[in-house]
Amino acid sequence: MPEADFVIVGAGSAGCALAYRLSEDGKNSVIVIEYGGTDIGPFIQMPSALSFPMNMSLYDWGLSTEPEPHLGGRVLATPRGKVIGGSSSINGMVYVRGHARDFDHWAEEGAAGWAYANVLPYFKRMEHAHGGEEGWRGTDGPLHVRRGTRRNPLYQTFIEAGREAGFEVTDDYNGARQEGFGPMEQTIHQGRRWSAANAYLRPALKRPNVRLVNGLARRVVIENGRAVGVEIGARGPDQVVRARREVILAASSINSPKLLMLSGIGPAAHLRDRGIEVIADRPGVGRNLQDHLELYIQQESLQPVTLYSVLNPFSKARIGLQWLLFKSGLGATNHFEAAAFVRSRAGVDYPDIQYHFLPAAIRYDGKAAAKMHGFQAHVGPMRSKSRGAVTLRSPDPAAKAEIRFNYMSHPDDWSDFRHCIRLTRSIFGQKAFDPYRGRELSPGAHVQSDDQLDAFIREHVESAYHPCGTCRMGRVDDPASVVDPECRVIGVDGLRVADSSIFPRITNGNLNAPSIMTGEKAADHVLGRTPLPPSNLEPWINPRWQVSDR
Repeated sequence: MPEADFVIVGAGSAGCALAYRLSEDGKNSVIVIEYGGTDIGPFIQMPSALSFPMNMSLYDWGLSTEPEPHLGGRVLATPRGKVIGGSSSINGMVYVRGHARDFDHWAEEGAAGWAYANVLPYFKRMEHAHGGEEGWRGTDGPLHVRRGTRRNPLYQTFIEAGREAGFEVTDDYNGARQEGFGPMEQTIHQGRRWSAANAYLRPALKRPNVRLVNGLARRVVIENGRAVGVEIGARGPDQVVRARREVILAASSINSPKLLMLSGIGPAAHLRDRGIEVIADRPGVGRNLQDHLELYIQQESLQPVTLYSVLNPFSKARIGLQWLLFKSGLGATNHFEAAAFVRSRAGVDYPDIQYHFLPAAIRYDGKAAAKMHGFQAHVGPMRSKSRGAVTLRSPDPAAKAEIRFNYMSHPDDWSDFRHCIRLTRSIFGQKAFDPYRGRELSPGAHVQSDDQLDAFIREHVESAYHPCGTCRMGRVDDPASVVDPECRVIGVDGLRVADSSIFPRITNGNLNAPSIMTGEKAADHVLGRTPLPPSNLEPWINPRWQVSDR
């Protein structure tokens, strides 16, 4: 029977970081259980091929929501990585730490020791930033972070338009000042996707005390109130991977709560309904599900400077060949090279809207490209009040969980999105875009009234693929908490959860960076180490926040 000091379920963003740090001093043995296979090949490693892996059953779990009642019953895709590196191997490679106030809010909600001052040293420990604000960034960590070349003139045009509209400009949204328009950061290194597998898992697997075991985790084995291993199956006979010290779930915000429930940890009535013996009644397991939604606001370009020029088979082949031979050119970027974080109105103290800018009119999944030159902004609110849940469809571990985000269930979500659309139109209407601006492709200039905008939102809003919150971290005496501030599952010994499921509330921007940070910080808790000393750096808050949105 395979056995180790620590057994980690999931070789994703947090799990890879955990494997690297728990094995670093050579004193502890680590087994990582992962159902997915290798990430070798151009579909994952070539940054511009990002639309492929999340649509391939080889690399993606193929999850989707139940019909969403506030979106006309639409079923939305919920991609999660089924491959080493997890979702960091199929994501858009955008690197955003989150805003300082996000983590301060975590601490206020009961996640003591996870305020910004506490987590900033872990962000710095994990980073090897190529550029960025001195003193705020790490320069010798495993995770390489860079800016794109921004050779396309539309990137700077977008930033200049934000400045003309009166908004801040920031050179490093991962530094002191998140608020503003500026360059976007990428987890790309030497032309390749720099996933958690490349940054953390491969170096860890070179150590004699780390082992990767392939299999589907079916449940956590609990004896006398203590986790002692993980039952795995799917490829060969079921077996138990034993943990001498602890089991750590890092299986995603969908699969971590699912595994807890399959193991008898969760809302007691729901578990009994599914025929599962209750080990620990934790009503918060699977609850508090959150995500970011976004819209694509698309504009025709009057100048032939967009990526439409290279969407033909010949150009794609040439780009692919250049990448294969030299790891350079348009194949070596995710094309998200300009961004913005802004506030929606006066009285909001830190950004609550995010922009990704793209010099093409094309969907995230690569489908439905406009048949002309165009550009687009992905825009969405950061702090939706809507909450959903992950529940068990059946006690069969092979059955997919039921996922209900309850998207757009709060009335503020609708007014927030209408504001996002109108604000984007204002930015695209600035003087900087005059040489390029053609007609509005989406939603279209005819869509103006609140009712028309709501109909567009209902039909076209998409997930930004940032699910989190389903094993919420908080105070031990809070019944909604699943794990304590050291990531220990409340009510069971020897078991922790460390991934985006523990976030009390979703952070600003993309979730890969805070997920990796969670693995980094959790490793110190697991090892019983004193956390890194808190930072005394003070983040910038707009002095006009009470009177203006810019």
